[in-house]
Amino acid sequence: MAERSRSRLSRRLLLGGGAAAAGAGVAGIGWGAATLAHDEQHTDPATRTVPFYGTHQAGIETEPQDQAAFVGFDLAPGTGREDLIGLLKIWTDDAARLTQGRPALADTEAELAARPARLTITVGFGPGMFAAAGLDHARPHWLKPLPPFTIDRLEQAYTGADLMLQICSDEATTVSHAVRVLCKNVTSLVRVRWVQRGFRNASRGQTMRNLMGSVDGTVNVAPGVDADRLVWDDGSRRPWLAGGTSMVLRRIAMNLDTWDELDDDGRELTVGRRVGNGAPLTGTREFDDPDFEAVDDTGIPIIPKSSHIARAHHTHDGERFLRRGYNYDDAPPPGAVSNSGLLFACFQRDIDAQYLPVQQRLAEFDALNQWTTPIGSAVFAIPPGVPTPGGYLGQPLFEA
Repeated sequence: MAERSRSRLSRRLLLGGGAAAAGAGVAGIGWGAATLAHDEQHTDPATRTVPFYGTHQAGIETEPQDQAAFVGFDLAPGTGREDLIGLLKIWTDDAARLTQGRPALADTEAELAARPARLTITVGFGPGMFAAAGLDHARPHWLKPLPPFTIDRLEQAYTGADLMLQICSDEATTVSHAVRVLCKNVTSLVRVRWVQRGFRNASRGQTMRNLMGSVDGTVNVAPGVDADRLVWDDGSRRPWLAGGTSMVLRRIAMNLDTWDELDDDGRELTVGRRVGNGAPLTGTREFDDPDFEAVDDTGIPIIPKSSHIARAHHTHDGERFLRRGYNYDDAPPPGAVSNSGLLFACFQRDIDAQYLPVQQRLAEFDALNQWTTPIGSAVFAIPPGVPTPGGYLGQPLFEA
């Protein structure tokens, strides 16, 4: 069979429409985290655990696990403040047990809890939860649906939710078990709105690749001082949120059939990085700083101004955020070859100040938009962690 020809993409076609800021530190497609905090090493990877109790919820600065499920919930009619406190106490107790390799109370498959494999369970509050609890006065200003973007084709099946669970582990069975346990124990109070499952496989210390084949998540917010400034809330505006953060979850579909038609040159010009090792087009190694001002011998920018990394690059330090993305590859509809994309999760103190300016630039003029389409969107407040046993997730909010 003759090899299918691939279309070539000229750098000149990617020029125009807004200059990209120069400097170090570029978001990938906003997909994934690079090197984050490591938990204690154990002989058997399946027995490794991440502490549940602490100032922050786990699953954010934690080194990303291989498997994830994001579960969105709608509150049942009539669910109020006391119901929500009861639900959060159940989730807190279940999560504290499961993450340490112990079965939840009334766990009917207790043997499945024995392999936590770095299980983390992260809880998020959507705008509707605050209304149901009579706590609208405590809702952060940024906790609202994102503004509509011209590139969006949002589907209700993946958009919005009153509550959210992010469940991550290095084993898919562990994730599935945790999802079932956490859902079945609160069926009188919530209804599952969506479940979005993802994976990100890479050798430890290596950057994952997305399903377009691109190295994804090269530059990210580092744990420690950067995360303290950019991710974790200091409680100055909302004391109950001290140690918490915000989360944006976007489901981004990829048109892999037309992406397959591009040759490597076209792909590199679109993304701004080399296919082979993820290096910026002005560098030779993945972590080289891109030079957005460099031009070739004809005066054309080497990294096109419409390339993804040029548009995603922060214009100042306050536009940085922590990215933690997962690939998805679901069953395609009849007649289609694939149904694949990315579950893009990011965390920051303030969605309006940090995330929205970057997303607006991408929506306006990103060469990658020809092959990617956001089809799901949700925002959540991530409450702080539970410092010691006896407390529950969200307690500072409900007792303020």
